[in-house]
Amino acid sequence: MATYTATKLTPMLESHDMQETLKFYTEILNFTCASKFDNLSWLTLRKDEIEIMFCSPNEHRNIPKSIMSGSLYIKTNAVTALWESLKDHCKICYPLEDFDYGMREFAIYDNNGYLLQFGQNL
Repeated sequence: MATYTATKLTPMLESHDMQETLKFYTEILNFTCASKFDNLSWLTLRKDEIEIMFCSPNEHRNIPKSIMSGSLYIKTNAVTALWESLKDHCKICYPLEDFDYGMREFAIYDNNGYLLQFGQNL
């Protein structure tokens, strides 16, 4: 196997409603739209060190329903304040909780049904 350096991981997720995805991430989660195609078939969203790309279904990526078998886990330095600001504006998977493995976290679903977990070390 060739030796290489991996420099960054940026999830590329599919959305069947790009306008709502843009609205959810910018208005609710306070991401910024770093770049997008004019027809909104692709966009990149950023929040501090986090970057996520979204695309519309196309010939290379044509999944009937937006799915992901896991979640996106976002570490933060203010999980309690973030929970307070989001809990009434999102579909909740589980509320803010302290876990035995040393994390305080909660999870929500985005407009596509993707699971987003937010956590902070205790």
